[in-house]
Amino acid sequence: MAETVGDFFWQRLAEWGVRRVFGYPGDGINGLLGALDRAQERVTFVQARHEEMAAFMAGAHSKFTGEVGVCVATSGPGAIHLLNGLYDARLDHTPVLAIVGQQARAALGSHYQQEVDLHSLFKDVAGAFVQQVTVPEQVRHLIDRAMRTCMAERRVACIIVPNDVQELDAVPVPAHAHGTAHSGVGYERPVVLPETGQLRRAADVLNSGSKVAMLVGAGALHATDAVMAVADALGAGVAKALLGKAAVSDDIPWVTGSIGLLGTEPSWEMMQACDTLLMVGSGFPYSEFLPREGQARGVQIDIKADMLSLRYPMEVNLHGDSQATLEALLPLLQPKKDRAWRQGIEKSVSAWWEKLEARAMQPAEPLNPQRVFWELSPRLPEGCIIAGDSGSHTNWYARDVKLRRGMMASLSGGLATMGSGVPYAIAAKFAYPDRPVLAICGDGAMQMNGMAELITIAKYWGTWADPRLIVLVVNNRDLCQVTWEQRALAGDPKFLGSQSIPDVPYHRFAELIGLQGIFADSPDDIAAAWDQAFSANRPVVLEAYTDPNVPPLPPHITLKQAKAFLSSLAREPERGSVIRNTARDLIATILPGRSS
Repeated sequence: MAETVGDFFWQRLAEWGVRRVFGYPGDGINGLLGALDRAQERVTFVQARHEEMAAFMAGAHSKFTGEVGVCVATSGPGAIHLLNGLYDARLDHTPVLAIVGQQARAALGSHYQQEVDLHSLFKDVAGAFVQQVTVPEQVRHLIDRAMRTCMAERRVACIIVPNDVQELDAVPVPAHAHGTAHSGVGYERPVVLPETGQLRRAADVLNSGSKVAMLVGAGALHATDAVMAVADALGAGVAKALLGKAAVSDDIPWVTGSIGLLGTEPSWEMMQACDTLLMVGSGFPYSEFLPREGQARGVQIDIKADMLSLRYPMEVNLHGDSQATLEALLPLLQPKKDRAWRQGIEKSVSAWWEKLEARAMQPAEPLNPQRVFWELSPRLPEGCIIAGDSGSHTNWYARDVKLRRGMMASLSGGLATMGSGVPYAIAAKFAYPDRPVLAICGDGAMQMNGMAELITIAKYWGTWADPRLIVLVVNNRDLCQVTWEQRALAGDPKFLGSQSIPDVPYHRFAELIGLQGIFADSPDDIAAAWDQAFSANRPVVLEAYTDPNVPPLPPHITLKQAKAFLSSLAREPERGSVIRNTARDLIATILPGRSS
């Protein structure tokens, strides 16, 4: 039987299936942490180096397991630090429960040290449910309602616990009296399925199309077989939003790959030429990469009704689970006999992979970042989990990395925040300690917080059944994604004062804290570096010393972008390198197999 509110808190969360909580200590949660120490057999504590990282870990845990991620932080600054990681979860529809401390109830309103209006602070990010505990009798129903809200709505929730309440005697069963609540544990997700008439209308639209394109996102990750079956029946190609990269394998001939600025030419071409669009479980935001309005008839499937017909005006909107809805739709579809559209897509995809290889093989000073990712794909171990970050490296991950069936991958999608790669990888490793994990990071993200979280890896890696956690650091001494955006979108040259960052020996830092470090700055060394990393007996930092001026070419260059880029060259401090590398990639795109 729980003795204090803190003890009851973890006992109740354990009844909800919570087995792990990510956080950082502070005196505002001493009562909760003391109780967590006593509850170690049921709920384990993972100590991050910063509360923001704990929130990232909680969100990644949820993404990779489907469970509610839980993080805990102290009052004041600790609670504030959680926000960026929680917004990452919120924007990707990821269920996370944040538990934060607060000053003693008697001090509230007195401008006390670390007193922050936490309810107002968390109201946006945890708007689905944010409440403060004022008496022990509340704890049971606040936990129950927060967890059920997270699960049912796939949202962020927050419970605020004043530090004096944490030490009070627990009240597991409130009095049977007016003004009390008597809640229970448990939630089972329903199978949400459109009615038959709606499915028939959707089938009519899809059956009438001769050039069907599919776009799948994170909402289709659990529906791989259904996506493939429907795509085969429709003779469709399948493009993938970034969070849906693992939904279907990249080695399938009619999978066009990623879409958008980080996307592929086959995805762009398919969307520009299709007459029918089927969107499944995706909130992909960039409408300019979808068919022109009026060009295609549309059908969309999404479990969240507010995401329907948001990016493209759909003719039929199916509110439902992606797998169940696709399976119900499949018998109503008429298999396409004319396969010319599908064959054209397959030809385009095949040519695209040749272009990517040609680009990757172009010389650079000293190492082409595309080569790093091209050599990675055939070396990915079975069941590998990839945790991405935000930066220019995300372009190469999106386009060049070939995921296979059984692999998982995720990153910060809606928020696209830097610094999520290493904490995501740590969460993946705790959830699946017997699987190899790869974090893909840029040097900017590593300097922002990744290096600190290498210390977390050093602290815990000995507890993992498979010690392989590889952190790729693309070291280009540049905040490269923004640099290229300055050139191609704003028409400005690289601003050295804001874009150049210190050159840090990341692999040597890894060695200092007991991890393995590998350095590669030659195209002849990168394949062996990957082999060495994936065969290591401890976590590895693989530092790839790459050229910052290799252009992350979008799948389609607009006239406005071309004019902006040309305008930037007049004042570009690294003009020679930029021109050489851009010319090489363009030649490789036009004439695969040729180098300059």
